[in-house]
Amino acid sequence: MTNKPLWIPDAARVAGSQVVAFMAEVNRRHGLSLGGYAELHAWSIAHPDLFWDQVWDFTGVIGDKGSRLLADAGKMPGAQFFPDARLNFAENLLRRSDDADALVFRGEDKVSYRLTFKQLHALVSRMQQALQAEGVGIGDRVAAMLPNLPETIALMLAVTSLGAIWSSCSPDFGERGVLDRFGQIEPKVFFSVDGYWYNGKPICIADKLNGIVPHLTSAAKVVIIPYLDEAEAVAKALPRGVTMDTFLKPFTAKPVTYQRLPFNTPAFILFSSGTTGVPKCIVHGAGGTLLQHLKEHRLQSDVRDDDRVFYFTTCGWMMWNWLASGIGSNATLILYDGSPFAPDANVLWDLAQEERITLFGTSAKYIDALAKSGTEPAKTHDLSALRLIASTGSPLAPESFDFVYRSIKQDVHLASISGGTDIVSCFVLGDPTAPVWKGEIQAAGLGMAVDVWSEDGVPVRQQKGELVCTRPFTAMPVMFWNDPEGKKYHAAYFDRFPNVWCHGDFAEWTQHGGLIIHGRSDATLNPGGVRIGTAEIYAQVEQIPEVLEAICIGQDWDHDVRVVLFVRLKDGVTLDDSLRDRIKRRIRDGATPRHVPARIVQVADIPRTRSGKITELAVRDVVHGRTVKNTEALANPESLGLYKDLADLKA
Repeated sequence: MTNKPLWIPDAARVAGSQVVAFMAEVNRRHGLSLGGYAELHAWSIAHPDLFWDQVWDFTGVIGDKGSRLLADAGKMPGAQFFPDARLNFAENLLRRSDDADALVFRGEDKVSYRLTFKQLHALVSRMQQALQAEGVGIGDRVAAMLPNLPETIALMLAVTSLGAIWSSCSPDFGERGVLDRFGQIEPKVFFSVDGYWYNGKPICIADKLNGIVPHLTSAAKVVIIPYLDEAEAVAKALPRGVTMDTFLKPFTAKPVTYQRLPFNTPAFILFSSGTTGVPKCIVHGAGGTLLQHLKEHRLQSDVRDDDRVFYFTTCGWMMWNWLASGIGSNATLILYDGSPFAPDANVLWDLAQEERITLFGTSAKYIDALAKSGTEPAKTHDLSALRLIASTGSPLAPESFDFVYRSIKQDVHLASISGGTDIVSCFVLGDPTAPVWKGEIQAAGLGMAVDVWSEDGVPVRQQKGELVCTRPFTAMPVMFWNDPEGKKYHAAYFDRFPNVWCHGDFAEWTQHGGLIIHGRSDATLNPGGVRIGTAEIYAQVEQIPEVLEAICIGQDWDHDVRVVLFVRLKDGVTLDDSLRDRIKRRIRDGATPRHVPARIVQVADIPRTRSGKITELAVRDVVHGRTVKNTEALANPESLGLYKDLADLKA
């Protein structure tokens, strides 16, 4: 996109990076002379057994590795990494027990507290004992509808220490959304808060819990964590309800015990967005998740001992799991819950300055909103500790790259990353040793045989195609819940190309060896039979100051498909012919004439999932008169009515 990179790491930073240290270990152990990230990546996918073995040793995984490194290497699904290994997920995260900060929490400007590693151990111990008293053991499920609290991290550790399975969502989910998820997995214990803060307002969820708990009959106990100081009243009104204080009262802290179990023992259940039906329950294994996260933190993000790692996320998004694993690299986790603009747009940057955050993770949508707010942290905050800004959730627009380097920090590693709930990690992400190019994700992850294929299954370069992974990797799901024959699992990823993971992203290799994600391939547009990525359109539209956000679909029209763009505008702005023309001209000049929408329509709101992603498929269904199957998956389902029977789309 440009002939000059936005950022180049200096020689000392490259030489001191953990990925260079890792490569030196590979060269020493295997008698090689790998000379850079590209060569290391090629080796990692050619020798996955040796690569993941090296990751295990380099990151100091606690457990018994066993004698075999990889069985059935040619099967996808079906390959088994470390089939003889035994380990425990929580044991590998709870490595420290000193008086340094483990978890630092802010709930907007309303609540603030922190736990040391010693205090975290004590809390996990009491939670572990309380769960055992309820009969929670290997394979049992524990579900939580919680904010991003220190107690949430501690609970996850207590659950996985027992060999049980953790699953979570955020408390803004609706009743049906919670039951569609947790009802399928039948948790033995269910945790919630009494409410939460958002945009400066307390939001009590007692009524919501009254609608959920009677249907979660598998839960022997419903435990309410205080956040709004209403836990006692909320718990008393619920069947099987107790407060967290009551739940833990009989137990005093002692050393945490750990169930070491096989590598693929289920540890987490995450859920698909559910916008096309009841959410799929995606089961992730302890060993695969652990190794992948340690690799992504240590090698791809250069997280070191005593770093301070932040990701703006809720417990309904896989980035929460990714963040939580950060203590496995001896880092302090900075947790935040609430609106990133309450009380104002500086709140997260105040936190970054005060807590000396080294890794600041967020979404592309937040960066765009920050730019539109006129906020410039580079001028107002001391961000000297900050080394890495990570962005995910949707493709990061090229202009957002410019904004980060202009208005946040000039000397920072900006890593646009992409993967998903399906692998609770990333396919493509940062390389601490390489330049950052505008609009590009730097590299395929180590150990990830990522490629871009045409519709015919042929690898393509500097052309758009399907993002695939051609060889097994540790973070593949163990299974889908309630899918005994694996049919749903196979259909989700392997129907398109046999024995190859097809992720459903529309992608393109760049001349620099990086990647561009053009959006979901199931939401690509096909006007005149030419495939167009919606992200290419958003990248242009978001540069129009009057446009807050947009959503684009293909409408079936006159035996073809026409591009329709919906825009949400700033307060007081009306879409007139002049603004339409400017939008079209921007898209034509910045993309191609084929990207120019046939219709541009102003709307008051844009539907999104609870993790903040816009839902193109739901809008497309409404426009075509089809029923949206699961509106409970949406944060704002009422917005769908704005797209029904629009006069602008009838001609």
